[in-house]
Amino acid sequence: MKLVTVIGNRPQFIKAAAVSGPLRAAHEELLVHTGQHYDDELSTIFIEELGVPRPEIQLEISGGSNSEQTARMIAALAPLLAEQQPDAVLVYGDTNSTLAGALTAAQANIPVVHVEAGMRSFDRTMPEELNRILTDHCSELLLCPSQVALANLQNEGLGTRALLVGDVMVDVAELMRPRAAANLAALDVAGVAAGEYLLATAHRAANVDDPARLALLTELLLAVPGPVVLPLHPRTRARLESAGLLATLEGGGVRVLPPLGYLDFTALLLNARAVLTDSGGAQKEAYLAGVQCVTMRDTTEWTETVHSGWNSLVDLDAAAAIAALELAPSGERPDCYGDGHAADAVVAAISSLAA
Repeated sequence: MKLVTVIGNRPQFIKAAAVSGPLRAAHEELLVHTGQHYDDELSTIFIEELGVPRPEIQLEISGGSNSEQTARMIAALAPLLAEQQPDAVLVYGDTNSTLAGALTAAQANIPVVHVEAGMRSFDRTMPEELNRILTDHCSELLLCPSQVALANLQNEGLGTRALLVGDVMVDVAELMRPRAAANLAALDVAGVAAGEYLLATAHRAANVDDPARLALLTELLLAVPGPVVLPLHPRTRARLESAGLLATLEGGGVRVLPPLGYLDFTALLLNARAVLTDSGGAQKEAYLAGVQCVTMRDTTEWTETVHSGWNSLVDLDAAAAIAALELAPSGERPDCYGDGHAADAVVAAISSLAA
C-alpha cells in the first residue's frame, strides 16, 4: 500500500517516530509536514533523537485563524493527494493538520486512518474537540488508544470502524525513557535539582490568546511553590511579551526555557515534583512517567488520568492548583494505554485495508 501521512506538531512527530519505521517496513509512506507548528531546529531534534523520517514534503503553512489555516492546508493537500494517489491517508490526534488531512482525503474518496481516535473532552468550545469529532466521522479506520476512547466511538455509532490498538506514545516513552532518565544536563541548564521543581507548559489558545486568562495563567505560575521550569512555546512567548508578562514571570523566579526536544523535555518531566500543563500530550506523558499532573483546564480528553488520581483539573485557579499539589497521587496507576506495542497493531490494522 501507499500511504500519505499528514503531521503538523510536536506530538505528531513523536507518534510518527513510533509508527513510520514499522509502517515503511511493510508499505510505502510519504510524510507531509504542514508546518502548523513550524520550528526547523525542533523538527531536526526530533528527527535526530527519535529517528523520525525527515518529511518528504513541507508545506510551511502556519498562522491565521483555525479556519484560515485549515483552509490553506486543504488547498495545498488536495492537489498533492491527486498527484500521489495514495491508497490511504494517515492522520494523528486532533490538530488543524489532522482535520485538513482527513477532510481532503475523504472528499477525494481516499480512506482515512485516524490514530488516537475516540478521544473526547466533551467540550466543543475547544477547537481540538471539533477536530477529533469531525476526523473520526470521516475516517474509514479508527485506531483507539484506550478502552474509554473505543466506548466513545461505539456510543457515536462508529464501533464497526473502531479498533483498540493502544497508545503509540507508550511505545516511544518506553523506548526513550532510559536515555532521558540519564540526561541530567537538562536539569543543569534549568538550574534545578531532581524532585525539587515543577515543570510547566502552556499553549492552549483559550489560555494564552485571551489577555484576562493569560494574566491568570501568569498569576498561577507565580503562586505555586517553585521553582517552576517553563519551556516556552513560541506562540505563548509572543503573547506574554505583547502583554508585558514575560518579564513578570522571569522576575518572579520562573525559569523560562526555549522549546525543548523530546529527550530534554522528558528528562525534566521524569525528575519533576509535578507537572503543570494545559497540554493533552503532557498530561499523558506525566501519567506514563508516574509524575503527578495538575491541568490548567476544566476538561480533559485523557479522563483515565483524572479517574486514577494522578491528574487534577484546576482551570486557572491558583488556589486550586496549590491545593492539588499538596495531594499525593493515589499510588495506583492502571495500564490504560497499552503495552508498548501499539505501533505494530497500527500497522497490522492498516494492512487489513489492503485485504
